[in-house]
Amino acid sequence: MRVQIGRFSVQLWQGVVPAHLDQLMQRSDLAETHGHLNGRQDEDGALFCAAVTPDGGGWPALFVAQRSAPDVPGFDPGVLIVPETGLVLIGAGERLLAYRLDDPPVRLWEDHTEVGFWWWDRQGEVVLMAAELELAAWDLSGRKRWSMFVEPPWSSSVQNDHIHLNVMNHLSQFSLAAGSAPKEP
Repeated sequence: MRVQIGRFSVQLWQGVVPAHLDQLMQRSDLAETHGHLNGRQDEDGALFCAAVTPDGGGWPALFVAQRSAPDVPGFDPGVLIVPETGLVLIGAGERLLAYRLDDPPVRLWEDHTEVGFWWWDRQGEVVLMAAELELAAWDLSGRKRWSMFVEPPWSSSVQNDHIHLNVMNHLSQFSLAAGSAPKEP
C-alpha cells in the first residue's frame, strides 16, 4: 500500500517481504530491521515494513522492517507523520519507534508497550498512542509527555483539550497536554 501525506510518500508492506528488499536496505538514507525478516510467522510475528520518502520521489529517507506480535485483528501496525517537524512514529506489536527525517534521518527512540499497540492519533500539539494496557502522549518533536496504565475494556475521546477516559466503566477526565492525575468528570 502506498499513501501520500502532505509532502511524504509512505509505502507499507504487511506479511510479505518487499521484492526489492535488498535495494531498500542499501539505498535508503536510514534502514533498520528488528527481528528475523524471513522467520516463521507463527514463531516471530507478522512482517511489517514501512518506507517514508519526503518530497515525492527517489529512494526512501527511512525504511524499517520488523516482525511484530501479536498478529491478530485489533493490533494492526500504524504510522503517524508530523509534517512540520519531520517526526515519524511507527507502532507494531509491542515496539514503538520514533524517527526524525533530518538530513540524514535519525532514530530518536525505541519504546515498548505491553501486550500490543493499537493506534496513533494526533490531537493538535499532542500525539496520542493507544495500546492494550497503555495510553500515552508525545509532543510533536517526539518527547514523551505522559503515560498511564489502562485496562480493557477502555475507550477515550478528546474534547476541549481534555481526555475523557472510560476504563472498565470508571469515568475520568484530565488535561491532554499535561496528563495530570485523572479527575472525576
